[in-house]
Amino acid sequence: MVRTLFSIFVFTYFSLLFLVFFVIISLVFLITFPFDRYRKAPNFTLSIMARFMMMASPGWKRQFEGLEKFDPSQPTVFVSNHQSFLDMVLIYHLPWKMKWVSKRSLTYIPVMGWLVWLTGHLTINRKSKTALKKLENLVQPLKDLVPVMIFPEGTRTMDGELKSFKNGPFLLAQEHGFTLQPMVIDGGFKAMPPSSSKLNPNVQFKLKVLDPIDPSNFDGMKELKDHTRDIMEHHLKELRKT
Repeated sequence: MVRTLFSIFVFTYFSLLFLVFFVIISLVFLITFPFDRYRKAPNFTLSIMARFMMMASPGWKRQFEGLEKFDPSQPTVFVSNHQSFLDMVLIYHLPWKMKWVSKRSLTYIPVMGWLVWLTGHLTINRKSKTALKKLENLVQPLKDLVPVMIFPEGTRTMDGELKSFKNGPFLLAQEHGFTLQPMVIDGGFKAMPPSSSKLNPNVQFKLKVLDPIDPSNFDGMKELKDHTRDIMEHHLKELRKT
């Protein structure tokens, strides 16, 4: 009963936040779009909404590690495991803002889809043959030191475990010599399990940024991808022990 009432409250609260911040972000976009090429101002405003979202429950605690490992002077492709919608809310708490790669279906959701467009994120159809080619749209932002965020699993896990990785972020990093920066997150699966509509009001969310990876140290994309997945799987297990 408690989880049911909490879930109703959270979904109502989130809906109100989306509506309010849609108006605010729209205004920020209209004011800044002539000179804000990568829509950094709307994206920053969205990070404020993420902080309000995490205030939905006093039992949602947050823990961050390894933030000092990110070098903003290097073009960086971030990759992370994906457990639930709340992963994005948690990642938005990081002190740097990123250009995200999202699935195209998000753009069909009223308000949420409009926010994706207003904040300048890239949407792709994972089933399309042109999905990999569309990632080339990220090359110039990366060269201009706008970090990119990609979930290499392609979609959220259904059992809490790490899924197989798609090739996209690894091809992007290797072909252009961009730094690959993995991170692992935990808590989203427990807070918002895919098999239930009821949210958990007491969760310890954890995010750990891992050491950057130089793609030039690997002979091919598959070796880079397998290495990245192995270290992420290891650190995810270790994160769950803390």
